[in-house]
Amino acid sequence: MIMKVGLLVVFFAIMIAVGIYCKKHSTDVNGFVLGGRSVGPWLTAFAYGTSYFSAVIFVGYAGQFGWKFGIASTWIGIGNAVLGSLLAWVVLGRRTRLMSQHLQSATMPEYFGKRYMSTALKIAASVIVFIFLIPYTASLYNGLSRLFSMAFPGIDYSACVIIMAILTGIYVIAGGYMATAINDFIQGIIMLVGIVSVIAAVLSKNGGFIESLNGLAQIEAEGTAPGAFNSFFGPDPLGLMFVVILTSLGTWGLPQMVQKFYAIKSEKDITKGTIISTLFAVVVAGGCYFLGGFGRLFTDNLTFLADGSIKGGFDAIIPTMLSGLPDILIAVVIILVLSASMSTLSSLVLASSSTLTLDLIKGHVVKDMTEKKQVLIMRILIVVFIAISAYIALNKDKLSAIADMMGISWGALAGAFLAPFLYGLYWKKATKLSVWASFIFGAGIMILNMFMRPSFPVIMQSPINCGVIAMLGGLIIVPAVSWITPKLDNKEVDGMFKCYDTEVTVPAKESLGK
Repeated sequence: MIMKVGLLVVFFAIMIAVGIYCKKHSTDVNGFVLGGRSVGPWLTAFAYGTSYFSAVIFVGYAGQFGWKFGIASTWIGIGNAVLGSLLAWVVLGRRTRLMSQHLQSATMPEYFGKRYMSTALKIAASVIVFIFLIPYTASLYNGLSRLFSMAFPGIDYSACVIIMAILTGIYVIAGGYMATAINDFIQGIIMLVGIVSVIAAVLSKNGGFIESLNGLAQIEAEGTAPGAFNSFFGPDPLGLMFVVILTSLGTWGLPQMVQKFYAIKSEKDITKGTIISTLFAVVVAGGCYFLGGFGRLFTDNLTFLADGSIKGGFDAIIPTMLSGLPDILIAVVIILVLSASMSTLSSLVLASSSTLTLDLIKGHVVKDMTEKKQVLIMRILIVVFIAISAYIALNKDKLSAIADMMGISWGALAGAFLAPFLYGLYWKKATKLSVWASFIFGAGIMILNMFMRPSFPVIMQSPINCGVIAMLGGLIIVPAVSWITPKLDNKEVDGMFKCYDTEVTVPAKESLGK
């Protein structure tokens, strides 16, 4: 216990020290929200990766989908690395950096407002961001608290939530984006070391990798044949595909993820960041889902209710798998999941507070705001956002499964934003009304799914499947509506796209020239 508490104290002390150190970088809006657009490849790549993967992935998704798909759940991690990291950087990275700087936009809603020349779109986007980031944040607390309860039996769930909320708030409020990026780097290193150590320890409990695979081959669950859980695509390939799409393509439309591209320093940093971010995702995401794939080997340690369901739901699987590890590894796991959760939480609260301040309050509620006042309001809203999400998490009896909460959040945000953001970077003919259609469809279908789920077709009753349909639907809706609605002013749009045509000089080693 002394060792566990000691590691936590050191960890928290470092996080707060970084926040205080970075205070000098957060005196104006550009510094507080984007780190002065001068963040290098390692910090940016780790900030992207640690914002991507949290306790939601490690506890909720790895447990639930490892149980459902077996070792085939590793495909989710591979999809996260290739589609959610590699292709996201290649397709979005450079253009997002150029267009956001050209339009002088610091947030995704501000980008929508300027790219599509509509203040109403900016306001609507900021409201969607604020509403749907809250359930995602609450799920972070929920996942983390389950591991805390396993490692520290005497510590109350409420104490876990409150401590995490306060400490994250301190370093984000003090140091802004730069503090978040530096802490993300430190937390990312912990995650890489931790996940490798934990996988090795868990597999050794079942005789190693080959014996663990043989164990999975013997399991026969209802509706599956023996060997389904160690097969290439698992017992439900279609369900697996939906999860891969939501957790991978979804990052392209999440404000807390896309905003990382706004802060990149230079061209070569994009190339390095792409490689680092992809490798990080392979280890962390691939490792989490690979670990979860062996969850059924621990059936004897789980408690089942009369209806056959697991006591505590799927979210209890990973803590059960880890409960028998040596104390030193339990401490590593706690720091690992704490790192993953705090890094994601800091990105979420920064994205939400900056959006509300710059896109909703500035110029609408308060007409004239100095730089200092904007930063002050963002700091106040960080406290408000953390408090609301913590309050929801404290009412844990009313929370649905972690995976469902994340599915609703990702589905609504990516369903609303992915298509208009992507087309806005590449296609001049996307119209204002097509963006409204995407917002209404993406957010609307997820709201209906929350309150009228039994009325949906069977395949769409899962928030995950519904989220995928929201995203893919937006990619069809935006061009379809754009063809039949009034176009934006050609001269204005051409002016926006000129930022891609600016000629730059590069060393001969990067280009042979004419």
